[in-house]
Amino acid sequence: MNSGHRFHVPTLHAFIQAVFHQMGSNDQEARLVADHLIASNLAGHDSHGIGMIPSYIRSFSQGHLQINRHAKVVKDAGAVITLDGDCAFGQVAAHEAITLGIEKARQHGIAAVALHNSHHIGRIGYWAEQCAAAGFVSVHFVNVVGIPMVAPFHGRDSRFGTNPFCVVFPRKDTFPLLLDYATSAIAFGKTRVAWHKGEPVAPGCLIDAEGAPTTDPAVMQVSPLGSLLTFAQHKGYALAAMCEIMGGALSGGKTTHEESLQTSADAIINCMTTLIINPELFGAPDCDNQVAAFTEWVKASPHADDAPILLPGEWEVNTREERLEQGIPLDAGSWQAICEAALQIGMPDTVLQEFRQRLKHQAKKSPSSGGRANKGNIGSMRVRAYASVGKQTGKYLC
Repeated sequence: MNSGHRFHVPTLHAFIQAVFHQMGSNDQEARLVADHLIASNLAGHDSHGIGMIPSYIRSFSQGHLQINRHAKVVKDAGAVITLDGDCAFGQVAAHEAITLGIEKARQHGIAAVALHNSHHIGRIGYWAEQCAAAGFVSVHFVNVVGIPMVAPFHGRDSRFGTNPFCVVFPRKDTFPLLLDYATSAIAFGKTRVAWHKGEPVAPGCLIDAEGAPTTDPAVMQVSPLGSLLTFAQHKGYALAAMCEIMGGALSGGKTTHEESLQTSADAIINCMTTLIINPELFGAPDCDNQVAAFTEWVKASPHADDAPILLPGEWEVNTREERLEQGIPLDAGSWQAICEAALQIGMPDTVLQEFRQRLKHQAKKSPSSGGRANKGNIGSMRVRAYASVGKQTGKYLC
């Protein structure tokens, strides 16, 4: 199905910053949020990209999302630190938490960072990439407080959130191995994207309000609401439960239960517990060679020409390269919702129309001529966002 639009990255980034400036965010906050949303789209995870803007604006209007706030240290125990996200933009609070965690890992060799009470922290792989760029392994447990969307194994209604789990392993001179997924069969945001496109989701992902299997994404968007299912049946359910406990309870935050239920689906409050580890401190001098041998062995398995074997994170790398060259695709329904949200927050119609015309004009240019400029611009955006991290590999970052 035609995606509707394909947008020039730097102009789209400028538009997103303008939207959040209009909402009241300062320059740094608007840039960090725009960096993260654009990077999610570039990595192919549109569910966590700019399509989140209408939800963020509703959350702000409802009093849940608090702008221009920062993570606050609750307890500093050396290698273990706990922070309160203060309902700030998760793209700010998580950036601050991970940056601090990397500093702790440099000092101690290992660090545990607990962040609770943060607004939506977005694509977790983005934070893992930040750790990998600094040369560290990281493991992330995340929960979504009080917005049940996923049914437990054998259950017929929602009892917990999509609870992402993420692990990254850095490699020298190439992209890191990255595992990053919701413990639901698909992310909630993917049902939003499918709904806007008018497309079904794959079987085995959803049940309706009566507990019956369905492929209609509307059951997650329009009342009466259904539920997502976990991936791999009982295995995904068990991992989701551990993310709820490790991410929610251990971080000093909340788990989902009767007393923590939110009144709005846009009040997306995340908790995340992160382990950051310096791999060079292990007694494993042959580690890099063993990783390389394993990855070569796996990719050498016979396969169809049109179905290559990809390493964890390689799909995102390939998608990023493609979208930097060709632009970011966006369906017409999502784009219309973003434009309406921009007007609702007070963006003058003349400003919106100017951006729309610029994006429309740039979309007509050849992908190859615009791609080189895109890559340089978005690379500089990411370097600015990670200015405090230190080591920049550049090869696998947006």
